[in-house]
Amino acid sequence: MNSYKEALEWIHSLLKFGIKPGLKRVEWLLKRTGNPERKITCIHIAGTNGKGSTVEYIRSIMNEAGYSVGTFTSPYLISFNERVALNSVPIADEELLHYARLLKPLVEEVSLTELGSPTEFEVITVISLQYFADKQPDIVIYETGLGGLYDSTNVITPILSLITNIGYDHMGILGETLKEIAFQKAGIIKHKVPVITTADQTEAREVIDRKAKEMNAENYFLDRDFSVVHLESTHNGERFIYTDSEDHIGVEFEISMMGTHQIKNAGLAVAAIKYLTRSHKFDIPLSTVTDGLRKANWAGRFEKVSHSPDIIIDGAHNEQGVAALKQTLINHYGSKRIFLLFAALEDKAYATMMQDLVSVVYEACFTTFDFPRAATAEQLLRESPLENSYSIPSWREALQHLKEQLQEDDILIITGSLYFISEIRKTFQNLE
Repeated sequence: MNSYKEALEWIHSLLKFGIKPGLKRVEWLLKRTGNPERKITCIHIAGTNGKGSTVEYIRSIMNEAGYSVGTFTSPYLISFNERVALNSVPIADEELLHYARLLKPLVEEVSLTELGSPTEFEVITVISLQYFADKQPDIVIYETGLGGLYDSTNVITPILSLITNIGYDHMGILGETLKEIAFQKAGIIKHKVPVITTADQTEAREVIDRKAKEMNAENYFLDRDFSVVHLESTHNGERFIYTDSEDHIGVEFEISMMGTHQIKNAGLAVAAIKYLTRSHKFDIPLSTVTDGLRKANWAGRFEKVSHSPDIIIDGAHNEQGVAALKQTLINHYGSKRIFLLFAALEDKAYATMMQDLVSVVYEACFTTFDFPRAATAEQLLRESPLENSYSIPSWREALQHLKEQLQEDDILIITGSLYFISEIRKTFQNLE
């Protein structure tokens, strides 16, 4: 393995999902690399939607306070290296190559045992743990890839666990009911490690509460121990009030990420920061929290990539994500003509996702992109409940066609899949 390109090709050649679920392969690799997971201070975050935004809020606040912050997130939008970052700077190509070289013989060795071959996600998890153990940031925030209980990130012992929300996604793997999905997410809760959650369904909260009690872990719930109240949607984002049971005086904050759903993610980040300052002696003044929240920006989440007319990309890829997108469009662009460019993976509930957009979309174009599980443009059009809709298989041609239709006051929203958004975003980056 002589180059970054070869390292990336090797990582991508590994299985996407393990034949045998569980953490044994990751634990085997970590033991052989000196257990780097024991050498870092970290936060663990699970949930259906909102993980990436919450990670970004916490990172932004802590960077603003002068702390160094590692982040492990997925998927990436432009570069694979984004998944492992230090203070928002992705791991360097040569560093990724270095850790891949160290791991490759171990991966080949474990593949010959009864444990079988590690997956791509398991290998990048181990690479990240080695990288952060060497760099020693003040804190690392680990986002689960899928679920929680059997997710390869679940080898860490954090100082705090966070669960955003619980929704219907990856049901073939995580379960068909909210209880089953919540059970998987709650799998990140560790013995005596506090958990904070914004999950709002009764059945999901019961599962999280029960798991926390089993683990003797303090638990903090939205609308019981802390609350967020939306004040208004502004031209720049959202304003809200945060209150908790420790300090009953509400504090007003403003965020630049648009969408009322974002105030829950921001509120979860504030609750996490308050816990860190209270229990782990991090020094983070209120003014720093205010500045950090305002400066936080998560690429691909209602991100404006062009102005007059506004073109927005959003990584909504399930029912909850689209519902949040719809509300954000109503709040910020309710009086304007909204055009839609939509592509999705065929294992997603795209018919339901489309249905939620009927009342806000003026014209819809369905397309596809180069990805193994991408639905065809024709598949999507057949399921379309949108009256004024058509398909153009080439997304580049579709995008050009829609741009030609737009008047200065119109809006184009591009959504349906994070992988699709990644492709689209590269185009706009190249134009800048």
